[in-house]
This record gives sequence, C-alpha cells and structure tokens, in this order.
Amino acid sequence: MNEPELRELVPAVIGVLVRRGADFAAAEDAVQDALVEAVRVSADEAPRDPKGWLITVAWRKFLDAARAEASRRDRELRADSEPAPGPGEAVDDTLQLYFLCAHPSLTPSSAVALTLRAVGGLTTRQIAQAYLVPEATMAQRISRAKRTVSGVRLNQPGDVATVLRVLYLVFNEGYSGDVDLAAEAIRLTRQLAALTKHEEVAGLLALMLLHHARRTARTTEDGRLVPLAEQDRRLWNTRLIAEGVDVLQAALARDRLGEFQAQAAIAALHADAPAAEETDWVQIVEWYDELVRLTGNPVARLNRAVAVGEADGARSGLAALAELDPALPRYNAVAAYLHERDGDLATAARLYAEAARQATSFQEHEHLMRQALRLNARLRG
Repeated sequence: MNEPELRELVPAVIGVLVRRGADFAAAEDAVQDALVEAVRVSADEAPRDPKGWLITVAWRKFLDAARAEASRRDRELRADSEPAPGPGEAVDDTLQLYFLCAHPSLTPSSAVALTLRAVGGLTTRQIAQAYLVPEATMAQRISRAKRTVSGVRLNQPGDVATVLRVLYLVFNEGYSGDVDLAAEAIRLTRQLAALTKHEEVAGLLALMLLHHARRTARTTEDGRLVPLAEQDRRLWNTRLIAEGVDVLQAALARDRLGEFQAQAAIAALHADAPAAEETDWVQIVEWYDELVRLTGNPVARLNRAVAVGEADGARSGLAALAELDPALPRYNAVAAYLHERDGDLATAARLYAEAARQATSFQEHEHLMRQALRLNARLRG
C-alpha cells in the first residue's frame, strides 16, 4: 500500500481505537504496528478500503497486546465484541489528536515528537534522524510524552495556538535525515486547515508556503547562507507564492488578525517585490507595528528595527534598536547591519565578529564572520 496515503490515515485511525476503549499510548503503538504490516502488502493484495483495513489490523494488534498483560484483563472483555471488518468509520478525530499531541503539559520538543509520530505517522527512526539524535533517545522522549497525555480525554477543548506553535517548530527545523520536516509541517498544517476554518491556521499555512517558496535561493551550492536581499528571485517558487498569497488574503478577509497572519503579510510583501530595492518597506513597518501590538514579541521589535532602517534610514533603525535589550539573540547582527548602512564600518565589523561568536549554527557563524572580514578588508584598503 502507498506509504504517504497510509500516513494521512494515521490520526483518524488512532482516534477510532481511542473511542473503542484503547488508551492513547496503546492505540498509537497498535497503529504503528499495523503500518509495518501494511507496507508488506503487495499491490495486488491491497484492500479497497485502506482505512477500514488499517482500523481492523490496528484493533487486532491492540487486542493482542491487551491480552498479553494481566493488568489489562478488563479490556479482554471487549475482544468478544470486536467490530467486523468493513468500511472505516466516518467520524474523524484528527483535530482532537492535534490538540492532544500539543497538550500544554508537554515540553515543546516532546510535543513536536509526538505530533510527528501520532499525527504525521513517521516512525521513531525517521524522527530521530530528522533531529539528529539516537533512535533510543527519541523513543524515550515519545514514550514519556505518551505517558503524560495517556489520561487526557480526546473530547476536551484544545488550544489552536499551542498546536500552531508546535507545527511552526517542526517547520523551522527544516531538513535533515530522510525526512523533510518543512514539507511535513506544511502537509500537517494543510490537513489542519481542512479540519478547521480558523484564520490563524490559514495564516500559518500562508507563512510556511511563502517562506518555503524561497528555500532553494537561501543557500549556495556549497551551503553558504544567502541574505534575502542577495537571493536570486528567479529561483523562488512562484506557484507556492501565489498559493500563499491566496490563502493569506482569504484569512485576512475574515477580519480577525493574528500574529501568523501579520508575519505572512510581511513575507508576502517581500515575495511581491521584483527586486530587493523595490521592497515596500513602509508597509512592512506597518505590519511589524501590528505584530508588535499583537504579541509584544522582542524578536518582532528587533526585526521592526531593520525595517525602520530600510524605510526611514539607518539612523532611525538604530534609534529603534536602542530601545531594545542588547542581550536579544541577533541584536549584534542587526546592529552591525545598521551601522554599516550608516557608514560606521569599524563598529559594524566589530559587531559582526561579536554576532558570529554568539551564532547558534555553523552556517550563521560563517556568514557573519565573512561580513566582518569583508569590512575589515575595506578598512585596511
């Protein structure tokens, strides 16, 4: 059977097992076991109703596990009333499963891992490879997460904002191993958007699409970062940009602005500019004002300082930056950029070097060091 199609069915099948009486952890394990069996089915043996087949096999896997433990003898009573194989049940618990996997009692890393496993249908090995950790470590993380939420009922109200934060964490991990987490986050957010008309879900989907559209232009062939202003815009995916703009416009039309919609509007303005010098920085500042009003987020204020520097000049950007805490991540990188724009190359070179020392990734460190070396070379020349 087709693995991507099976993964689409995972959350609904888990929901069915939970409604039949399985606890979440046992249901999730049973569905993973059923998926292993499904990939062994040959094309000529593939069932006409994959969801119904997966429910039947997963339920039997659950019952086998339940019978193996004396502490679960009460569940054996349900074995006698096993539903007959047939079409999959019409009720879809996928949305509730999103809420469960992003439960506030979980740490962000545990919520991400559980979402990828239970909603995304990824194996523990795939998730471990994506996060560059040993499979045993990821297995323990997922097991602890499942134990944490095992007593949470699926019919309890969920927090969409928490789910979106988890999905955005997945998206920002990008790509490693054999799983493209950015693409997986987009797939899961599309799925969530189909389940709910929440405008912030649409806002996040638009933001992901607009960012993902620039992916191939972000790095050179040898892995170096390419700043937005220097990217070859011919490499941007115009289909994804058009879709992202359409999704965003539909969300904004509901007149219930949220932070992801505001971020997507900023990304759309960047995508709309044929060249960096044609960017509508005045509008971008206005959207950052909305984002700061909505969130008060210091990182949004930091990015706003850059936009102010582009719209009103470097001195104005530095004045906006002066209102912020210098301990903020990327503060020195922004200060270096604005000082360079203002003509103070010595200060900019020093700040680029300091920002490089504080960088959390090799790519960012290398990029910032190149900026420092470039300015120092100009100063010596």
